[in-house]
Amino acid sequence: MRSVQEIEQIFEKFEEHEPNPKSELIYSTPFSFIVAVMLSAQATDKSVNKIMVAHLHELDSPEKILDNGIIRLTELIKSINIYKNKARYIYESAKIIIERFGGVVPLRFEDLTQLSGVGIKTANVVLNVLAGTGDIAVDTHVFRVSRRLGLSDADTPTQLNADLYSIVPQRFWNRVNHWLVLHGRYVCTAKRPKCGDCIVRHLCPGGPDAGQK
Repeated sequence: MRSVQEIEQIFEKFEEHEPNPKSELIYSTPFSFIVAVMLSAQATDKSVNKIMVAHLHELDSPEKILDNGIIRLTELIKSINIYKNKARYIYESAKIIIERFGGVVPLRFEDLTQLSGVGIKTANVVLNVLAGTGDIAVDTHVFRVSRRLGLSDADTPTQLNADLYSIVPQRFWNRVNHWLVLHGRYVCTAKRPKCGDCIVRHLCPGGPDAGQK
């Protein structure tokens, strides 16, 4: 596990490089953000954004989803992975939002997880972006980068999530997700990490400049 000073240095470096990181998913309303996050499971943001750009006007409210019907919804998202399951989750979630929450997207963890197909990771992503609550979600990028940087040696996303909450200073919580996701997507990639472009390579245990100041 890294020292408190090293952890501070890692996230201060991310902050210096990008003080206000944002989700790359395209959306216009809280509901359309939930749709985008659901679609992003086992899919790239690029493939999700193609759908959102083309059909955002039909995916921006639960009422439109129900009015247009699940057949239309399935047609709109058929270019994405496991689209039939995702269409069912989105459609059922639209019904729940209308019936239980008056058509307003709930922004409490216990309410979000009542939605179809919304688990811990999705709920945390939604809360982080829409409510600014500092919830940390662990996807494949966050898991990989955190382990490579020595922030955790956890074997599961759940344990790694707990580790991040315990070691990362709270002032960084609402940005941790974005920093690690973007770093994993563009620099610390799974197969061929671009260590030469890494802004924290001198703090990475396995990096080429490990130990250098």
